[in-house]
Amino acid sequence: MFAVYATEPNPDDPLAGLATGERPEPEAPEGWVTVDVKAASLNMHDVWTLRGVGIKKEQFPMILGCDGAGTLPDGTEVVLHSVIGDPAWRGDETLDPKRTLLTEKHQGTFAERVIVPAANAIPKPKGLSWAEASVMGTAWLTAYRMLFVKSGLRPGQSMLVQGASGGVATALIQLGRAAGMRVYATGRTDAKRALAEKLGAHETFEPGARLPQRVDAVFETVGKATWSHSLKSLKPGGVVVVSGSTSGPDANAELQRVFFLQLRVVGSTMGTRDELASLLEFVQLAGIRPAIGAELPMTEAPEAFRKMLDGETAGKIVLTR
Repeated sequence: MFAVYATEPNPDDPLAGLATGERPEPEAPEGWVTVDVKAASLNMHDVWTLRGVGIKKEQFPMILGCDGAGTLPDGTEVVLHSVIGDPAWRGDETLDPKRTLLTEKHQGTFAERVIVPAANAIPKPKGLSWAEASVMGTAWLTAYRMLFVKSGLRPGQSMLVQGASGGVATALIQLGRAAGMRVYATGRTDAKRALAEKLGAHETFEPGARLPQRVDAVFETVGKATWSHSLKSLKPGGVVVVSGSTSGPDANAELQRVFFLQLRVVGSTMGTRDELASLLEFVQLAGIRPAIGAELPMTEAPEAFRKMLDGETAGKIVLTR
């Protein structure tokens, strides 16, 4: 079958290990299902895989792709949940020490077919296109957990989203606006700020700009470049929810500000199967549609990766069949 895969780890030049071509057909063990992939979206996790982060060298070649949507053999349309836990684990699967993601141990979604545990194939809402459905399982699920599970925000409170053009950030803007929050966002260019406003941000600002008021929560995926601004933007007792550090993890902790203003720093990773099901229901009820920055066929995966690394698109990049 045709697939987009990493041939070997390359920390310095990740795209050097990116390949397209034939890979073996997957065979579903008992309790797993085969999904005919219709669309799958790119994430920075795919770049980390190409760099060899979170995956052993002997596991290459590895088909890339954490996210996806497609059909089961009986024609059922599904969205894929990429967190695969230990079958013996009970409770929040993101806390399972033995959990893994597609592309870490199991082959990913950038292929004609992929296998997942049956419970990881969740019914797709009829109103979502294949491209829209394909972005839900990682970026949108991460945003949903950050906002509704980790932040403690209530409708009517205020939030700041740092780095407004990324997949998680654009999802946070749309979810926050739909849930009745006052949404501020930062973006490096006029185009990125315009996108944030189109998606529902009440006001947008250049990175580091002073806000009209301090906010109840800040959502961080950028890290070092925005960390100080995030802490300075919080009300006393506010919370910063962190799910990434694309500009580097070695930020100044500013512990004096944290303890003096009684700020909370909360980590968040992915989300559970039940949270994904709730997200899909919320998207339907609220009439939200994710921002798709570009759709390319899987055969043009190298160009899709270059677009993501260059920051050329606003919203998610999707590979289709």
